[in-house]
Amino acid sequence: MGGPNLEVFKFGLYLFVPVVALLHFGDPAWYHNHVLPYKGHLFPSPDRTHSKIPTDQTAVREELARMKAEKLARRMEREKGLQAQEEAVAQSSKGWFKWW
Repeated sequence: MGGPNLEVFKFGLYLFVPVVALLHFGDPAWYHNHVLPYKGHLFPSPDRTHSKIPTDQTAVREELARMKAEKLARRMEREKGLQAQEEAVAQSSKGWFKWW
């Protein structure tokens, strides 16, 4: 096959690649320049996360009721906006031609 020189080369390469990767990507300056700027894109801000998770049954039910109320409010707003758009479209055009 390749002989002992090839085996020594492969062994050196197997050791060299991970060590160089650790030295390059483990550098604190590289981390601050390349990772921290994208932290806001990858993870939500702390105010948007749930830091207090309900543990008892009443707290879970209250949280579910709050979430359902918010969802219903958003749905009502969306339906009101769609209804207003439909009314505006119905008033602006009355068929294919304006006189029809």
